[in-house]
Formats: sequence, structure tokens, C-alpha cells
Amino acid sequence: MAQGKITVSLIKADIGGWPGHATVHPELMKIAEKELKKAVDKNLLVDFHVSHVGDDLELIMTHHKGENSEKIHQLAWNTFEKGTKRAKELKLYGAGQDLLADSFSGNIKGMGPGCAEMEFTEREGEPLVAFMMDKTEPGAFNLPIYRIFADPFNTAGLVIDPSCHMGFNFEVWDIQEDKKVLLSSPEEIYDILALIGAKERYVIKRVWPKKEHKLPNNEPVAVISTDKLYHIAGKYVGKDDPVALVRAQSGLPALGEVLEPFAFPHLVSGWMRGSHNGPIMPVSVEDAICTRFDGPPRAVALGFQIAKGKLVGPVDLFKGPGFDLTRRKSEEVADYMRRHGPFEPHRLPLADMEYTTLPGVMKKLGERFEKAE
Repeated sequence: MAQGKITVSLIKADIGGWPGHATVHPELMKIAEKELKKAVDKNLLVDFHVSHVGDDLELIMTHHKGENSEKIHQLAWNTFEKGTKRAKELKLYGAGQDLLADSFSGNIKGMGPGCAEMEFTEREGEPLVAFMMDKTEPGAFNLPIYRIFADPFNTAGLVIDPSCHMGFNFEVWDIQEDKKVLLSSPEEIYDILALIGAKERYVIKRVWPKKEHKLPNNEPVAVISTDKLYHIAGKYVGKDDPVALVRAQSGLPALGEVLEPFAFPHLVSGWMRGSHNGPIMPVSVEDAICTRFDGPPRAVALGFQIAKGKLVGPVDLFKGPGFDLTRRKSEEVADYMRRHGPFEPHRLPLADMEYTTLPGVMKKLGERFEKAE
């Protein structure tokens, strides 16, 4: 039987790197744990877990306040502000860089931190995976999320499990025009791919079960953060470093099917100065320290069982030998891309470089250009 509705909120921010952009200082983790423990004691939260990937501080919280709760978002904002104060004292790099507003205004979305949250009815068994990426963009989740919920070569359940066989609905956002469209898989697979293959603009925001599914079709089964920091700040202030929540099993893709897409280190945008293409590397939390050329981009997966709102876990799902070959391949691809130096396709195309520091160089050279004859 279902245990009632619970909301899981995964909110992250870069409030200071140690050293440079490598990782999160332990004191910032302790501050976050202290603040969220207070919230549990006040019955604002049911449970929490604090983690990190690269230089991003990650807050995983469960509660009964629903999505977009002002109290929950205020809690996250206050936690990041307190962490930022300490980061400045420690002179950590980019202290508070993801806090793009002077004060909280009711909802953390659009203020810099990334946010993925979903409200759903607990099943008898409720496995949930919290995915966290660093040094990349929201569209980095397009390929793995598509493969989890739409690719039968990845997810055998789409073929052999009657409860998955009807497919899923994809909510795709145009993050440049602030529009969204709901598309159905497998019927509209080609339309879905036409959009999400252009990952800089079109991003999977949510995946929904269909009406025929035994799960409530008004409750998401996956959600991804879609915030583009340069859309908010109007200039380059760091890469977006997305997060995602994915439910598994019992009518949904199995846990192994949820993880399998990350066995391919697909190319994503970001990496050094947010200006390069490189492979996503699935790693343990312990190895989520961005070093080579500030990367390569990292992905962490923490697995939980949700039991009456409690986070039973986590299990560090990319830890161990299962992804060793992927990591080696990622290192090979990283080495290959790095050999290009400042040339495309390692460096991003000029259109994407508009939101980096390159325009300052072009402005300096602009006066020296003459008409070619």
C-alpha cells in the first residue's frame, strides 16, 4: 500500500570551491548538515542528506510541503547564505557565485541555485536515484533520460514488462523561449529526438507515466533541473551543473536500467571555463573532485529507498568496478579532446561562446578588423 505523498527536493549551489573549482570544503558540508538538522527538529523536513559533486553543494530533502514550497526554498537559500559567509572567510574560490540575488524572494528558482523536486505517492517499494553533475549543462541529462525511458536497447522492460510496455510521456522545455511541449513515447520518438538532440536549447524537464500506467499519471517519475545561469545573470557566471531525480522499479525502469546509460561517457558542454566539450565521467562521491582541466565533467548517483519520507541510504551507485571501463574510456576521450587545444570541437562553437569571457577578447580586436578584398 502507498504510504502517502512525499516531496523530494534536490537543491544545489556552488558557493565556493576548494581549491579553485575542485571540490567542496568540509566546513560548508557541516554548516549545511547543521541547518538541515534544525529543520528536521522543527518538523519542516522529514529527512535530509548533504552531498557534493565537484564544487557544488547538494541538499537532498524530504518533506510534506509540496513542490515550490516557499519554506523549503527559503531553508535552502538560508543554508547557502550561511555557507557563503564561511566560504568568504576561508577565501574559497567563487564564494557565493551561484547566489544571483541579494535576498530571497519566495522561490529559489531563477535565483541561481539548481532545483529538481517531485511530489509523489510512495509505493510499497520506492527506489529513488539522485543524479548530480558538475562542469556541464542541463541538456547533459537528455541522452541518459531518453535511454532510460524510451530506448529498448537500454531498458529491456520497455519490451518485456507489460507495466512499462506502453512507454512514457516526455515534458520538453525550450529554455530559450520559455516554452514546453508534452510528447509521447514511443509514438513520437522521432519528434522527441528532433528536439532533445539540440541539448543547448531543448531539455527534458520531466517524465510522466501514461494514463494506462498503474502509477498515477499526474505524478512525475523523473525530473531534471533546467536553470541556465547566463539566462538569469545576463553573463557567464559558471556552468549550470544540473541535478535529476529518477524513480525506479515496480512499473518503472529497473535500477540497473536507470544506471546503464551512464556506461557510455557521452560528450557534454562545459568543462574548463564552461567553454569546452568533453565526456561525462560517472564517479563515486569520493572521486567527484574535478582536477584535469577542471574536469572532465563528473556525474554522481546516490540511491535511496524512500520509507515514510525517510531517506534509507545512500548507496554510492557509481562506486566500484561496474563503471571502471567507462571511466577509462572517459579518460581516453578526454585526452583526445584535449589534444585539440583551443580548436573546435573541443572548444564550443562561437554561438555558445557568447556567454563566456571570449566576447571581451573579440571586443578588443573589433576595431582592428578591416574589409577583406
